[in-house]
Amino acid sequence: MSGRPRLQVALDSLDLPAALRPLPEVADYVDVIEVGTVLCLSEGMHAVRAVRALFPGKDVLADVRIAEAGSVIAKLAFDAGANLVSVIGCAAMATFEAVVAEARRAGGEVQVELGADWSLDRAAQLWEAGVTHAILHRSRDAEALGTLEWAPGDLESIKLLADIGFQVTVTGGISVADIDILAGYPVAIVIAGRSIVAAADPRRAAADLVAALDRGWPV
Repeated sequence: MSGRPRLQVALDSLDLPAALRPLPEVADYVDVIEVGTVLCLSEGMHAVRAVRALFPGKDVLADVRIAEAGSVIAKLAFDAGANLVSVIGCAAMATFEAVVAEARRAGGEVQVELGADWSLDRAAQLWEAGVTHAILHRSRDAEALGTLEWAPGDLESIKLLADIGFQVTVTGGISVADIDILAGYPVAIVIAGRSIVAAADPRRAAADLVAALDRGWPV
């Protein structure tokens, strides 16, 4: 991987107007717009279509976290305008293969949402099956317990996944301080949700994250 990571903004509001509200302010700073799982469940693929129509030049992730019915759900998302879809790491290999086939038909890409018990062998299988993105995240549950941090093992995982070939996405309460910790690691995408959309000044928050990315991965 070369260059700085892309910035992805996560939209997880319960309704579409609330989700869309900060986007005009931050669109210049973000590379990927995530229609989050909560928003997908609340508004359906209408939310993906709306984001695609309003921001035709941006990559759009439908964070549908597919567990089964891979071909059907992936087709719904790609046909609505998504560039990427997510699949949970414990899904059956047949599900991943169905989603990858649909992604290839649509010219899209597939992300695996890795759980706490992922293994390198499993990750390598998924890469061979055609999954190109891997998501490492820190959960809100961990944050509530006061254990939200990037441990040495997390940083090593980034390198191991990148060595397989994955574009590695990191997420989970990302702040400027987190980006400084991750600086220089082979990260492809950094996801920021609440740190942008819940900020008093979303545009300034997005600009600060981009400045940190530029500082951490200088050209």
